[in-house]
Amino acid sequence: MPRVIGIDPGTVSIDLCGLDDGALFLDCSLPTAAALADPARFVATLERAGPLDLIVGPSGYGLPMRRAREATDDEIRIAFLAAEGDRGGIGGLRALARALAHTSLPVVFTPGVIHLDSVPPSRKVNRVDMGTADKVCAAALAIADQSLRRRCAPSAVSLVLLELGGAFTAALAVEGGRIVDGIGGTGGPLGMRSAGALDAEVAFLAGQVDKSMVFRGGAASVSGSADITPERLAERASPGSRVAWDAYMESAVKAVAALTVSVRHPREIVLSGRVARVAAARAQLAERLSAIAPIRVADGFAKVAKEGAQGAAILADGLSDGRWSSLVDTMGIREARGTVLDHLYVIDPAIARRTLGIS
Repeated sequence: MPRVIGIDPGTVSIDLCGLDDGALFLDCSLPTAAALADPARFVATLERAGPLDLIVGPSGYGLPMRRAREATDDEIRIAFLAAEGDRGGIGGLRALARALAHTSLPVVFTPGVIHLDSVPPSRKVNRVDMGTADKVCAAALAIADQSLRRRCAPSAVSLVLLELGGAFTAALAVEGGRIVDGIGGTGGPLGMRSAGALDAEVAFLAGQVDKSMVFRGGAASVSGSADITPERLAERASPGSRVAWDAYMESAVKAVAALTVSVRHPREIVLSGRVARVAAARAQLAERLSAIAPIRVADGFAKVAKEGAQGAAILADGLSDGRWSSLVDTMGIREARGTVLDHLYVIDPAIARRTLGIS
């Protein structure tokens, strides 16, 4: 009867979801900026929820299964892909991960898509972000949901997950209950804040691509209003917002279509993330993707915590030999291996390590 917590470290909020023998006992969301500014307070929130068997913690781009207290500083630096002193974007989460590693809490770091053996090496060439660890967790929720609705084993699940987050858009392909491909937010579709994959010539013209560039150039920037909400963007009230919305929607559709190379006949396309709650987005995606598969919004069991936190709790439960142990086994979470730098050919991985300050 495991008592576990899953954490989803989003750009806007960090969500917590707790399961006690499969029953929800914790469901909350904290502003990311506040959590990063006061890690001790965040840790105290987790300690008050104890005793706990396992916590699936914020894992950035992912690591093979690792107890947080056993992870080296170099491993954490690679997982969050931020040089020392860089607190922008996901780099700020590294300090929180380190704080959790220095507690007695049973925190584990979990893999991203690129670490999974279920993804063929040929699909990993020159890739780093095929889907961060929290996207793997969101996929776990989608797999669990389809398994319950269809009354089938996790190994019979087939879907494409389209994550429309507050900053990034990502897509994952699932066949036989295993993630077989992924298009990550920094390497794929246009996001609300992120430009997604950069034209290499744009990177050249920029002169230098720093971490802050990962978090700009998205639909909000195209609209001309950096603070525009998805709901306002969907209204398409200005020429800039019309271009931004059309580009955002089409980029998401193309990502799903691209993944049908890896899962030819998905039973459904599952939407998750902040923008999935916007009716106009759901309607347009349903219309444009209906030829591939029916659209569903991820059916979760929590009212507040995002899909990634719920999926992280499912993984924590399964890793603790709870109700979802067969799902964890099917997904191959324990067998994940390697680093996000293992499949680089366009640059020497040693150069990448030096960029991160790793000798």
